[in-house]
Order: sequence, then C-alpha cells, then structure tokens
Amino acid sequence: MKKFLIAVAGLLAGLQASADEGMWMLPLLQKFNQEAMRNIGCRLSAEDIYNLNASSLKDAVVQFGGGCTAEMISADGLLVTNHHCGYSNIQKLSTPEHNYLEDGFFALSRDKEIPAPGLSVKFMVSIEDVTDALSGLEGQAFTDKKAVLVKEAKEKNPHCEPMVVSFYNENVYYLIIYKEYKDVRFVAAPPASMGKFGGETDNWMWPRHTCDFSMFRVYAGADNEPAEFSTENKPYHPAKSLKISLAGVKEGDFAFVMGFPGRTQRFQTADQLKEMLAINRIRIDARTVRQRVMREEMEKDPVVRLKYANKYASSSNGWKKWQGEELAFEKLDIIGRELAKEGGLADGKDAVEGIAGIVASRAEAYSAITLLVETLGRIERLESVDQQEGSRFFKDYDEAVDRKIAEALFAHYQANVNPKYAIKLPSIKDLYAKSKKGEQTARKLAEAVQAQAKELAGVLRDKNDELKPHAKAFAAALLKASEGQPSYPDANFTMRLTYGTVKPYSPKDGVSYWYYTTSEGVLAKENPDDYEFRVPAKTKELMLAHDFGRYADADGQLVTCFLTTCDITGGNSGSPVMDADGNLIGLAFDGNWESMSSDVMFEPDLQRCICVDIRYVLWTVEKVGGALNIIEELEFVK
Repeated sequence: MKKFLIAVAGLLAGLQASADEGMWMLPLLQKFNQEAMRNIGCRLSAEDIYNLNASSLKDAVVQFGGGCTAEMISADGLLVTNHHCGYSNIQKLSTPEHNYLEDGFFALSRDKEIPAPGLSVKFMVSIEDVTDALSGLEGQAFTDKKAVLVKEAKEKNPHCEPMVVSFYNENVYYLIIYKEYKDVRFVAAPPASMGKFGGETDNWMWPRHTCDFSMFRVYAGADNEPAEFSTENKPYHPAKSLKISLAGVKEGDFAFVMGFPGRTQRFQTADQLKEMLAINRIRIDARTVRQRVMREEMEKDPVVRLKYANKYASSSNGWKKWQGEELAFEKLDIIGRELAKEGGLADGKDAVEGIAGIVASRAEAYSAITLLVETLGRIERLESVDQQEGSRFFKDYDEAVDRKIAEALFAHYQANVNPKYAIKLPSIKDLYAKSKKGEQTARKLAEAVQAQAKELAGVLRDKNDELKPHAKAFAAALLKASEGQPSYPDANFTMRLTYGTVKPYSPKDGVSYWYYTTSEGVLAKENPDDYEFRVPAKTKELMLAHDFGRYADADGQLVTCFLTTCDITGGNSGSPVMDADGNLIGLAFDGNWESMSSDVMFEPDLQRCICVDIRYVLWTVEKVGGALNIIEELEFVK
C-alpha cells in the first residue's frame, strides 16, 4: 500500500490537468487543477471553491434525493435542480384534481409551498484522505478501524453523517462528512410540456429545448440544523448561495460544473465492459416489452398517465442510454481500444486474467438475476400482497394495467430464462383472482422470486469479493502506466468538479451543431398532436411576442439550452453550471447521443454536457408562472 501511495504521489506531483476530461476531487484542486483552470479563463481560486475555514461554493451544492444534484440560490434555502430530478416527488404530490406534473406549479407565497415527504438533501461538510490510517489493515482489523474513524467524526460533528468511501478500486480512502436536511418543500416547476419538452424522442439528443428545472426549499430547526418536518421550522440559511448571471454564454467561455456524478467505468477491463454490454442488453429487451404496454395504456387515459409517468420515465432513461452506449461502443471501437490499453501495460496482466476468469464464472448468475429483476421483479402485483390499503403504493397502482404488463413480461421471461434458473409461473388468471387464492398465488410467487434473487445475489457478492484484489491491482497498474498524465478516480456519488468551455461539435461528416438553441426551436418543434412536443398556450404567446424581458440575449432572442465540454454522468443532473466567477449560468441535465460511451472513455471531440440556460428557467418562473416572489429572492450579477 505504501509503495502504491508513493507512486500515486509521484504521478500527481507533476500533474497539470488538461481541460474538459476529469471528475476532480475538490481537496486536490489547488495542487492539480488551479493553474489549468486559470489557463482557460477561470478567475476563481481553489479556496473560493473548496474551503473548510470559510464559506465556499461547495457549501451551495447538495446531493438531491439521493440521485441528483441541486444548488442553493437564495439565503432562504431556495434550491433549483432539474425537472426530471424532482419528477418523482412532483408526481407523488399530484392528483387528478391537482396535477402539478402536468400543469406545473408556482408557489406565490411561502405558505403555499408543499411538503415533500421522504425527500432530503445532503450537504458535504468535509472530505479527508484517511488512506494512511487504513494502510496495511485487512479483514476485521480494517473494518474496525473504519468504524473508529466514523465514530470519532460523528462525535465531533453530532448533526452529521460520516462515512469512509473508497476510490481507485479500493486503493485510496476518504472520510466524507455529510449533513442531511429532511424537511424539503416543493416550490415551483413548469408544466410537463416544458419540463419534459421533447420527451423520450429528444432524451440524450442535441439540439435540445427542454426547460428542465424544478425548485424546492430546505427548512431547518430554530438553530438552522436538520430537523424533521414541522410547521415551526424556518427556511434554512445556507453558508453559501449562488449568484445568478444574466450575461449568457459565448463560444469559448470557461464553464465548470460541481455535483455528485454517479458511476463511471474508466478503471474496468475489456472483459468487464463486454459483461456490462451483455447485461444491459437483457435490460433493454425486458424494458422494451414493459414500456410498450405502459405507453399504450398511458396514451388511453390521463389518470393512468399520471400514475405511470414516473415509472415510465425512470425505466426509459436507462433503456435509451444503454442503446446509445451499444452504438457508441461499436462506432468508437471502445472494446478494441481498451484491449490495446491493457496490452500496453507493463504491470497488471495477472490482474486482467484474474478479472476475466471471475467475469466468466459469474456470467450465468448475473444474467439470471438481471432477467429476474427486469421481468418478474417489475410486476407490481407481487408487491401488493405486502402493502396496506390506502398507502402510497395503491395511489399509483392500476390493476388492469399491471395485469397487461404481467402478461407481456411472463411471456418474455419464459422465452429467455435459462432453464437452470426458471421459476414456475402461475396463470395470470390465478395471480389476479379476486379471492384469497389470488393473494396466496401472488405471495407464493413473490417468495419464489425473492428466494432466487437472494441466492443469486449471494453468488454475485462472493464473486465480487474475489474480484476486488484483481480490480485494485488493475487500477494501480493503470495509474503507474499513466504517470505524468492527469488522473482522477471513477465517479462514485461523491462531490466532484469538472471544467471546460462552451463549444459546438460535429457528430459526423457534413453535420455541425451550434452551441446553443433558442425559443425559435421550441416553436419549430411544436406539434399539438404529439404529447412530447406540445407548447402551453401562454408560453407560445409570450414566445411569439418576443416578451423575454431581461432574460433576452443581446440579439433579443431567448436562449433555451447550451453546450459545454464538461465531463458529466448520471447524478450530475441538476448540477450548477457556473462561469469564470462562480456565478450560475445554467443547469446540467443531459449528455449527447454520440458520446454514450463516455462513462468508459471520454471523447473530447464528441462529448458534450447539455445545459438549460438559467435565463430560460427564470423567464419561465417570472413570465409563465408569474412568481415574482421567487425572482425577488435571487441575487443577480451583470
């Protein structure tokens, strides 16, 4: 371990990070990134971004709901994130009578804000390298030392949640301290026709015109510390909130993103990548079946659409990304390039062979559990036997729709299951029988699914334990081979910074995309007969009149979205996009179709971060929603 750390230290000591690629650790910015950032236009110091002794930009960025990012934009706890990040919570709060998802919502006063049960946000308080403290320890001694580190940190920070997180395939460890606030209330969102404009057709695509935002407010106890929901709670006062720039962007402008990227696979072997593609293909095929039924039923009935909106959106996002990933892997020869990289390693060949053997040995179990989860695990009837009447489950459960989904998934499961792992399926009639027999059938099948899932998960867990030392050695070999070049760990839902510039791109010969879009594109795409491309009457009226107010660009246009070269992935949704002075200029919300292999390899010529312009967001709040009270909370800079 010591030898490895010395090698990494030597690697990083001479490092001058390049622009664009990289999900960088905040404590290392001053040493490794500050100069490179300044070279392309940044006017901030590393301490402006991450500082333990004074407020800094990191205090304005939060993990939202466990899977997205958001940022504080007022001194009274107001935050903004993506519409698709708030989507499930907005759906839960909606009813056919008050359909906030479909119609939008703008709280015109604080007392109109709606509590969002179960939603929380986490602030990162600090991050500290504890690799030395864990060096040389294994097994129970390692586990015990981690527990001591967490316990000591908790004693020093009673309102916080410490955790030890591994990086570089368990070669490096950091102690990260979070503070979680659980009283979060819904403040604003555009109608779905704006917040999801383009729907699944435009998802992962450019050009884009989606007004992808929602707003919530964080509340705290009298001492400004975390507290359970109470009408006595007050708006949280963050240590830092972001100022808003209305200057817009130009090609070549410096931009950076801070957030909580989820998972990347840039330290995996070719065999692991092949396995990933195979597993994702099982998911794609199963979800194609399920989503077809859902969509057909949603198009028939607006009540069903509301119930299944979040289920469909959650399923289809990965479904489309994985298909794009397959195409990008083939077009960009990702596997071939990874094999070439492995072939050039002086060390690590034993690790590569060890990983290959374990991947092969777990293939059957991995495929079986994936098919099980994506088919039988998606049938809500199997969940209903353990639910209480009146629970949130039944609010969004439609038996007739679930029955059609079950019929389709049963057929798909039977056609694709390995006989070695096949579960005997009951008849659909028995499963949905309006009698005790139906409950017994559902419970019996649910227990069989759970038992097999548990068994297969155990196999995979054991295989993963066998894999860890090989994966650790492989990461060490990659770091050694890249000595003198930029290096950063895979994303793992910890706070990172990525930086680059505003830039267009050319996806193929003869095709070039500009770096921004405008309201003209919204009007050009409008199709009243297509649910994904509807434009609300008021929005259309304002756009046709060019009533953009202070949110207009220099030429009088309303810019809707723009592109940067920042390196993002899932989890970065809702992340603040900031200018050279740390002012908010947009929200990151998507990647582009041509770079769907970016979780594995960064493609500088193709990879772009799609951002909604903050001016489009605030124009919607003020002009469409009439929520001047929200606008008045914000601090603008020119």
